[in-house]
Amino acid sequence: MKKYKLTLIGLSVSGAVLLIILIGRIELFEAFVSALNELEQFEIDEFIIPFMIFGVFAYSDQVRRRRHQRSELEKIRIFNATMSSTHHIMNNLLNQLQLLNMTTENIPDVDPEVRLLCEKAIEEASLKLEALSSITNINETTIRESVAPKPVTRSSRSGSSQLLKESSYFYRC
Repeated sequence: MKKYKLTLIGLSVSGAVLLIILIGRIELFEAFVSALNELEQFEIDEFIIPFMIFGVFAYSDQVRRRRHQRSELEKIRIFNATMSSTHHIMNNLLNQLQLLNMTTENIPDVDPEVRLLCEKAIEEASLKLEALSSITNINETTIRESVAPKPVTRSSRSGSSQLLKESSYFYRC
């Protein structure tokens, strides 16, 4: 019903006008033509059709802009809902990584550089998540730029260097 609200109003108004015309035996079209004939002396009738054409296009433009605004608002709502869900998932993951990193501090077999790499990954993920959530102009370019990979510095040691090479794959995706 809400989708056809204006159509139903138009149907009701046109039905009421038709009823008044039939009951009152009013010749509405002839009255309109005679009004145009009376306007002929003022040469206003030449302006009526161009004004009507302008009105149709102005109204169409307004409808198009409203539709675009609604689409943009919906896009923002969807982005915000997605960001909220992403924050929840990523924060859980980052907290678990921090817990894992804290747990491995007391294990002597774990390379300290691996823990450092884990801390850097947590920090970088947090920063990218923050950058992504602070976007104001929502479009593909700004989203990609906010999470664009930063150059990864490689360690000179072979073990951590290999680990950095493997982990940098995920930053390129």
